Amino acid sequence: MKKIMLIIGILFIIVSPSTCYAEEEQNIFSLEELTIQVMPEFAFHPNDKEKDHPPLLIGYHGTIVNDSDQAQIGQIEIPLPMNEKGFRIGYVADYSADLKQVYEMEYRINRERGTISWTTSQEIGPHERYKFVIEFYTNSLNVNNDKKFLSYRFKSFVDIGLVNVNFTKPSKAKKMKLTPAPKEQSHADGEEKFAYHFQDVKAGDEKSFNLQYERSETKSVMELSKTDGRMEEKTSNNLALGAFGGISLLSAAALTVLIRKRNKVS
Repeated sequence: MKKIMLIIGILFIIVSPSTCYAEEEQNIFSLEELTIQVMPEFAFHPNDKEKDHPPLLIGYHGTIVNDSDQAQIGQIEIPLPMNEKGFRIGYVADYSADLKQVYEMEYRINRERGTISWTTSQEIGPHERYKFVIEFYTNSLNVNNDKKFLSYRFKSFVDIGLVNVNFTKPSKAKKMKLTPAPKEQSHADGEEKFAYHFQDVKAGDEKSFNLQYERSETKSVMELSKTDGRMEEKTSNNLALGAFGGISLLSAAALTVLIRKRNKVS
């Protein structure tokens, strides 16, 4: 019990890095990498009955490192933009150490603090990595007829070794423009992706982006994919490799699989 309570205290630093703890406790965990997938009009929330506003799906793929010499288990608590219009959680999961299993997590929402929290599904071994994914939806896209606009801002809640911010262009979108200009552009599986990479991001650092494009199609990318027959099954191993392979530019595909698996059992 003491061990678990200790980790709860330590991981709360992820939410509030200004909180004071003993030096040895602060060094137990670190957030090595966070990949943020920004996917306008990618999918509606499974509970959406009315689809009168284009959705915005955002995925957090994180890697936490246990820097201690002992296995640890405890509670993770992460801030999310819960004040955004139409905010809803879609999916929360973590991975086994070998990335072969994905575990959907029961989670708790604290509206007062604006955080989501869950207990790790397994112990995190000494110097091992713990990987998680959170997906959530908002109605943050601004709409003017066929023109869509998004001002996206990420404020780091803790020191992070590497932050990747990836934007996926919706199918049938035209005249897409991102400011600032992206560092990378790729094209795979019929989707264009634009990536930014930031090293040694400090708590409180902000990254801002402006997106605009034109799209008259009202169906989401997922709905169009099902219609076109482009949805195909993948194993959990493919899923894990997609989410955390290389610089994580493939994690949008991994998130697609997570959504589909959840929809099948709902």
